[in-house]
Amino acid sequence: MEAKIIRLESEVKRLQSLLSSAGVRDVVLSGNDATADPSIVAFDDLMTQYVGGLITTAENIGGQVLDVTMILREAFVVQKQLLIKIETTQKPDSAGLAEFLKPLNEVISKANAMTEGKRSDFFNHLKAAVDSLPALAWIAFTEKGCGMSMPIAHIEESWQMAEFYSNKVLVEYRNKDSNHVEWIKALKELYLPGLKDYVKNYYPLGPVWNPTGQTIAQSKAPVPCAPAPPNPPPASLFSSESSQASFSKPKDGMSAVFQQINMGSVIGGLKRVTDDMKTKNRADRTGIVGSCTSEKESRAVSNATSKASPPKFELQMGRKWVVENQIGSKDLVIDDCDAKQSVYIYGCKNSVLQIQGKINNITVDKCTKMGVLFKDVVAACEIVNCNGVEVQCQGSAPTISVDNTSGCQLYLSKDSLEASISTAKSSEINVLVPGSTSDGDWVEHALPHQYFHAYKKGHFVTTPASHSGA
Repeated sequence: MEAKIIRLESEVKRLQSLLSSAGVRDVVLSGNDATADPSIVAFDDLMTQYVGGLITTAENIGGQVLDVTMILREAFVVQKQLLIKIETTQKPDSAGLAEFLKPLNEVISKANAMTEGKRSDFFNHLKAAVDSLPALAWIAFTEKGCGMSMPIAHIEESWQMAEFYSNKVLVEYRNKDSNHVEWIKALKELYLPGLKDYVKNYYPLGPVWNPTGQTIAQSKAPVPCAPAPPNPPPASLFSSESSQASFSKPKDGMSAVFQQINMGSVIGGLKRVTDDMKTKNRADRTGIVGSCTSEKESRAVSNATSKASPPKFELQMGRKWVVENQIGSKDLVIDDCDAKQSVYIYGCKNSVLQIQGKINNITVDKCTKMGVLFKDVVAACEIVNCNGVEVQCQGSAPTISVDNTSGCQLYLSKDSLEASISTAKSSEINVLVPGSTSDGDWVEHALPHQYFHAYKKGHFVTTPASHSGA
């Protein structure tokens, strides 16, 4: 079958060369007439059916979901322009291909920017959309051995990257809001079967370049500077010594704090949230912008804010606990919470937070050397973009996810041993479980972050790397 496709592609290239030499093809593909090409017409149909449907569902949600959907539409518009350009362009070398793909990369970079900074309530939606966009890079396939999978396989693999976050949206909104579920379904259908079927029908072996077309002019960009040296490995938590593999020995830093909390020796010193600290009761949260501050004073305040964001420890709208920019605070505690509330921890360093009572969801985002101790969580505990954190569950937690994190210690109770733990783009993840006896030492298990892939019997078999002592 593949041999027939190759012969067909060869015949198509021959006919294209004849048409181009006769001056016919360039006339057909010039200006607006380029859209008369069947492959371009089919791509328009793809955008109308799948991208249009995705935008319709996004409009029912609005906000950042609609914003990222419109950027996704922009990426597909750029892909159409590149497909038209291919018809009149010679196959480029690697440098020319990079220049050719530059407009598409710029749109993808714009989408990536939406996931940076403070994590929004729609972070999973944004990541699902952003991680799906590399599927459009199928257009960069030149030949076997070029360093990427065949176009169809590349699209399928790219969706697998996005599926991690799309599943999180489905779990969160399955029984809450069908609009979010429909948006995820429409997003998947855009690629599978949408884009996959389109490429299968028109470009199964990659783009068909014009052998007599124009060449791609390379930009005279300056040569980039030498890359910066890699960051040093993270230090152990709250100490200058390297972290140890076994927790049978006495611990300094975070582990010592956890031990003290578990024994009740530091409860008396915890900082509790009083009624006047809650957003709804704070006098400085009237929502009215003061008019008596001079322009000079406003600029001074703005500059100070940009240098160091103020710490937050408050309940917002009665639903979301926000703990932000806490530095060196090891006596934080939330004791007035319920199963409908969530906790969002952002930008904290060298701090410890204890959450007493059942909570719906916990998110630890962009924290360094942060300790979180909680009892029960209804949905999930998420750790993302962190470095050197320790999280202990004293009760139950159905799901724990670790994403883009380096150095994470997870302490599980007997009630949380059946928790589903997912990791992505993370390293140095260790899970500690109770010993066989009530007074036994913690037993540490290192989760693999390195895998081996072997091609066997027509498909790849993946096995995790073993860890000594595991």
